[in-house]
Amino acid sequence: MQDMAFTLTMVMGSLLGLLIVAGAALRGWDGWLALKRAELGRPVEGVAAMGSTRIEMADLKERIRKLEAIAAGVDP
Repeated sequence: MQDMAFTLTMVMGSLLGLLIVAGAALRGWDGWLALKRAELGRPVEGVAAMGSTRIEMADLKERIRKLEAIAAGVDP
């Protein structure tokens, strides 16, 4: 009878431990998702923003050259 009580106690303790770990993992996952949602909602800053700004400026300059060529009657 004592073996059965010990086994039952170990099983219940293991199950409780598994539930605690699973709850902590789910809470961490939810926090990570909230962080990623916040990152997607704010504008890009730093070096990546400078690079994308340079690309946008180059694109705008190219568009202006094409429009000027069209206005001058030259085929771009």
